[in-house]
Amino acid sequence: QVQLMESGGGLVQPGGSLNLSCTFAGSVPAISSMGWYRQRPGNQRELVGVFIISVGRTKYEDSVKGRFSISKDDAKNTMYLQMNSLKPEDTAVYSCNIDPRVGPGYWGQGTQVTVSS
Repeated sequence: QVQLMESGGGLVQPGGSLNLSCTFAGSVPAISSMGWYRQRPGNQRELVGVFIISVGRTKYEDSVKGRFSISKDDAKNTMYLQMNSLKPEDTAVYSCNIDPRVGPGYWGQGTQVTVSS
């Protein structure tokens, strides 16, 4: 059984930074991608950024390019989302995802990020 757990959310002022963590337990035989998603109030869940294993590259949603960065520490089974220059419109529940090559993806429970003065 694969479990993902996010941490690091909270309240931050506009222009501030947060670093989210996603730690996962369990074994996924072949991972296709690992990424972060968010669901803003009143909106559907949307992609923030995804690391595609086969090409070793990360794609980001246009509104976060240059501000957000995904990294991972394989030894710690942890993926990070560094968020800089935060804006009120970044307020959302952020969730991490692991997509295996076969079968459904795995999700964490989400962590709330609120950007407000």
